[in-house]
Amino acid sequence: MAGGGFVVEGRGRNYEGGVTGFVIVTCLVAAMGGLLFGYDLGISGGVTSMPSFLDQFFPSVVKKMKSAHESEYCKFDSELLTLFTSSLYLAALVASFAASVVTRKFGRKPSMFFGGLSFLLGSILNGVANSIALLIIGRLLLGVGVGFANQSVPVYLSEMAPAKIRGALNMGFQMAITIGILVASLVNVGTAKIEGGWGWRVSLALAAVPAVMMTIGAIFLPDTPNSILERGFTEKAKTMLQKVRGTDNVEEEFQDLMYASEAAKKVDHPWTNILKPQYRPQLVMCTIIPFFQQLTGINVIMFYAPVLFMTLGFGDDASLISAVISGGVNVLATLVSIFTVDKFGRRILFLEGGIQMFICQILVGTLIGVKFGLNGEGTLSKFDANLILFLVCTYVSAFAWSWGPLGWLVPSEICPLEIRSAGQAINVSVNMFFTFIIAQVFLAMLCHMKFGLFYFFAGFVLIMTVFIYFFLPETKNVPIEEMNRVWKAHWFWGKYIPDEAVIGGPVEQHNNDV
Repeated sequence: MAGGGFVVEGRGRNYEGGVTGFVIVTCLVAAMGGLLFGYDLGISGGVTSMPSFLDQFFPSVVKKMKSAHESEYCKFDSELLTLFTSSLYLAALVASFAASVVTRKFGRKPSMFFGGLSFLLGSILNGVANSIALLIIGRLLLGVGVGFANQSVPVYLSEMAPAKIRGALNMGFQMAITIGILVASLVNVGTAKIEGGWGWRVSLALAAVPAVMMTIGAIFLPDTPNSILERGFTEKAKTMLQKVRGTDNVEEEFQDLMYASEAAKKVDHPWTNILKPQYRPQLVMCTIIPFFQQLTGINVIMFYAPVLFMTLGFGDDASLISAVISGGVNVLATLVSIFTVDKFGRRILFLEGGIQMFICQILVGTLIGVKFGLNGEGTLSKFDANLILFLVCTYVSAFAWSWGPLGWLVPSEICPLEIRSAGQAINVSVNMFFTFIIAQVFLAMLCHMKFGLFYFFAGFVLIMTVFIYFFLPETKNVPIEEMNRVWKAHWFWGKYIPDEAVIGGPVEQHNNDV
């Protein structure tokens, strides 16, 4: 049976204009929204491994850690401790639906501004918190910020970028996430050494820095031509498109935007519309891709890297430094994706990354199983610890050039304008829901499933890699308003796409086995 899907030969029109400094700068500023998400991902695990933080808010965890009979797998098992981390993502899930309405009716900029402002307030509350209640309220405000930022930024980047470099510019969002994670890991290493036990306050309060960057950046950013047109300002949208593309001759691209905008205006309820058969490919991908992204197990590493490394026998300082190393690998590997995604395409990165992650998780699970067994009693030699760190870094690198950035890029570029806000809201909400689930149950899963937890995630990596092979067509270099041509040409999804939904005439089908 033919694998993969089909691509469209000569599918994208070559619009006038090139890559302008204006669009590069605006996309880089917008991508800073990823710093919010990344900083929080990196800071949470380090803070929850600091003794002073645990003494003040989670004394039961400290008592369990000191128990001589406690399994290594169960040292940190606490529902309240995981609620500190996971509450943010529950708030982000709810906020993404409100952000969808704001993004559609008022533009991408207000969503980014409100997201940055909410994150700023949350970081202040977390920095001064003296009770679990205040701590959780701060986390919920951070979650609202993440929900609004993750809803608006990827869409903004996809709409601003020319088709030929859309992947690279959109991945600026993921690059900012990885930088945020790395910076947070470095901050944790420094604040853990602060005498007096208040270093965790500095770690949490410094989230205000990316929040301020996001908020101020949103004030000065222009809105996208798509969004301006969607709100009825035709001439203003054309002027912005000319500025973004660096040429006055934008008639062909603008006509495609007009066509998409007219279709969007006929849709009063995008949430009802996205359920129609003709949008089945987008609905499935905006649901399945974020679901699988979280079931790779990556947030187990990103949330709890210091906790995980401490559980595996690394010392306090060694666990934080190991988190910095894996965070550095994350940043460097994301660069690989930025420079290759528009050259080699999305599918090959998805597939290679999946295979590499699967192998690493099987090896890590096996090594931990051999060393700690089912009872959780054992130790790691220096060689064993370094080998696990190497395998974790290899796993992180695979995610960083595949499912990490592509999990945000592909859903943001595949939806036509009339369902784009709804599609991105689904993408963010599914992502946040399963991020919440994984964050909430991971420590309990580690306690009960032990080393089998890594096999659990490896199984999902295998399933999702097979799914991509058969059901995701290649979308590189396709103008965002012509994406229906790709779906029409696909061996499975083509039956859902009516002929009148395709801009630019007939579509040729070509097998794209990988």
